[in-house]
Amino acid sequence: MLTPPGLKGKQYRVTGTAYPRLARPNHRRRLILLAITGVTVLAVLGWGTSQLLDVFGGKKSTAAAGCGTKVAAHGDSVPSGAASASPSAGSSAAAGTKAGAGAGASAGAGAALAVVPKPTGITVNVYNATDRAGLAGQTAAELKKRGFTIGKIGNAPTALQHKVLGTAQVTGNSAAAKLMTVVGTEVTGAKPVTDLRKDTTVDLILGNGFTTLATPAQAAQALALATRPTATPSPAHC
Repeated sequence: MLTPPGLKGKQYRVTGTAYPRLARPNHRRRLILLAITGVTVLAVLGWGTSQLLDVFGGKKSTAAAGCGTKVAAHGDSVPSGAASASPSAGSSAAAGTKAGAGAGASAGAGAALAVVPKPTGITVNVYNATDRAGLAGQTAAELKKRGFTIGKIGNAPTALQHKVLGTAQVTGNSAAAKLMTVVGTEVTGAKPVTDLRKDTTVDLILGNGFTTLATPAQAAQALALATRPTATPSPAHC
């Protein structure tokens, strides 16, 4: 090494026991930021994955399917085959309830009564299909006391004589289904049958099992059961 003129080399010698060292840069703050970022990313990814599993797993669709369930009433419509379905309705009512409830279940095989027809607006023809004399007249007189409008009174047609094995048969067309329900509650175990008549009169045909009309209290209870709506539960949140 050449020493400039006039300078002594001792002036450039390093003396002492300490040597200058370069400090490492401080990476702690960067590591902390990277760790927080990583945790946040993992949390977001986990939440998104759970949402996708719920959607494709069917939980969302199941909840949505239950929305909008409304209240349905017993027998919103009277099918054309109401006559064929009526025997099972009558037998199940007689087995499961007492006299009043049984009348309502058997006669209620028909329509939902949003507004229950009044007896004064129902014309009832009373026919006797048994050998007991005067049965139709006695029954018609009692129905008249309860407010019904009485039409024809007499013996049942030959085709029905001794053929109504139960207590009674209530007959009318499909448009008179509500009226048939009200009349049917007056006789425990009455069987509804639909025919093709043009008017809305209702026939009450007394059968071999008939003894007497239901009491007014029993008839009222039966009518309440026959016209009571059934609520279907729906999800709390849709």
